[in-house]
Amino acid sequence: MNQLEQLKQYTTVVADTGDFQAIKAYTPRDATTNPSLILKAVQKPEYRHLLEKAVTETAGQSVDDTIDRLLIAFGLQILNEIPGRVSTETDARLSFDTEATVAKGRKLIAMYEAAGIPRERILIKIASTWEGIQAAEILEKEGIRCNMTLLFCLAQAIACAEAGAKLISPFVGRIYDWYKAKTGQEIFGADDPGVLSVKKIYNYYRKFGYRTEVMGASFRNTSQILELAGCDLLTISPELLQKLADSATPVTPKLSVESAVSASISKIEMNEKAFRFQLNEDAMATEKLAEGIRAFCADTVKLEQMIAAMR
Repeated sequence: MNQLEQLKQYTTVVADTGDFQAIKAYTPRDATTNPSLILKAVQKPEYRHLLEKAVTETAGQSVDDTIDRLLIAFGLQILNEIPGRVSTETDARLSFDTEATVAKGRKLIAMYEAAGIPRERILIKIASTWEGIQAAEILEKEGIRCNMTLLFCLAQAIACAEAGAKLISPFVGRIYDWYKAKTGQEIFGADDPGVLSVKKIYNYYRKFGYRTEVMGASFRNTSQILELAGCDLLTISPELLQKLADSATPVTPKLSVESAVSASISKIEMNEKAFRFQLNEDAMATEKLAEGIRAFCADTVKLEQMIAAMR
């Protein structure tokens, strides 16, 4: 049995891609997308027709409407290939606007439901800013499930769990990138700072009974993935899925509810002031959150420019 099949015994494997062929090849339960992945996909000839169709169907409407239609088109195609859920991201430019994020989440869900997809199969991805977390709390109360992305520290994770978010996506690889750039050192295995961050969050959640799912994301190597075997979910790129499929080295679970419950962890009180202060105290989390929002905004603008050029 290869490592990918072994990993699936302990963790729900999710494909981090907008490539339908990759999803078919690795049979994940769920799939995630983001603006960067969608931009990358529509530049491939085999997916160009989805962009062209979205532009045609929204003639006379705003570019924003076209992008929403494109996101839904990708989501619908992905749902044909998986048994579980797809994550569709809100516009990163709304990351500090609670009301607009709520409106966008409602719109995307309405579009999926109009296409015959129940909301239980959709996760709305929202950046883990304070405003984004408040939007998730509102949406969750309406039965709209949220995937909190661009998450880099425990303060963000606690606030998301207390808001009732369905799932969080802590970014392992981007945390690793930051420490590598700062120290010049490459840290692998159990001491990887991205791995340690997810373990800390997972143990905190299970220790205090939070129901929010933890999905490690943004991996740079298979070592990071294997060190998180036992995490609720892991969303993995096609390249790393292939590396796992090519290896038969034994996989052992590294995270468990039992070990988390027995861990010595203190409860942290979380409110807006505590959130903002703790996030500010964490230079890595502050920088990577801002950088991530900027990058997703930039790719959304590129997508808008492609659409404008086609009209």
